[in-house]
Amino acid sequence: MSRSMTGYGKAAGEFGGQSLTVEISSVNHRYLDCSLRLPSAWVGLDPIVKQTIRKHLTRGKLTVNVSRKRALTSTRSVNFDGEVARQYLNASRELAQMIGTYETLSLNVLAQLDGVFYQEEADEDLTAVEPIVVQVTEEALTRLDEMRAQEGRHLADDVRQRVEGMKALLADIEKRLPELRALYEERLRTRIGELKAEVTITEDRLALEVALLAEKSDVTEEVVRLKTHFGHMIDMLDANEPAGRRLDFLSQEIQREINTLGVKTRDGNVAKIVLEMKAELEKIREQIQNIE
Repeated sequence: MSRSMTGYGKAAGEFGGQSLTVEISSVNHRYLDCSLRLPSAWVGLDPIVKQTIRKHLTRGKLTVNVSRKRALTSTRSVNFDGEVARQYLNASRELAQMIGTYETLSLNVLAQLDGVFYQEEADEDLTAVEPIVVQVTEEALTRLDEMRAQEGRHLADDVRQRVEGMKALLADIEKRLPELRALYEERLRTRIGELKAEVTITEDRLALEVALLAEKSDVTEEVVRLKTHFGHMIDMLDANEPAGRRLDFLSQEIQREINTLGVKTRDGNVAKIVLEMKAELEKIREQIQNIE
């Protein structure tokens, strides 16, 4: 089943009187690229969280935010730096003397100055935190996957419909093949007549010209290959594994066959059909860019 690379998943959990939230958003990307934000005390869990993500996803640009809300009994402690406070007071006294005033810093003002008060966070046992972080991350990934799968179904349905349209257009070209062959034979007879009019023409030269013109005009192989490619594309859309890159490669092969078909036929009606096929293929390639 095809999956989109665009989606969003969110999950939450609780542990030790704290609440934990994991949010994951993804957009299309050639590879798997993960931008992860963790609480400062949990940065040691970065490899574990990314490893968990890699088990679920193979492509996409991810933004992952892991946050927590502390309980009233916080693990942080408030401290003050006496040396910094003393330097502020000394500087304020010097300034007061300089401008001729007796005013100095009040405690209220001093407490708001940078570096006087600071918070320290007690060390946490990451081995105790890791299981809940992994669990909530997996729940968020599950919800992300549900959205990506839903969007993937829409993308696959659209691509499948357009492939069927291209198959119908190719069938129209197939119907014209007998008429085109007759046209090619007429061109061949005309060319042979021109060659016979040349005094220096040899049988080898004549045979070569006939072979070259016949090869340039026959599109049977291109039609057969396009049918095969269309079938493979449908199969890839229904596969239970990521197929975005293979679909992109296959669309390039289809593009080459369509171009060759247009060049070989040199027929106005076929040229119009070829343009329609190219337009549909371009829309397919746009959709494929978002399939994992």
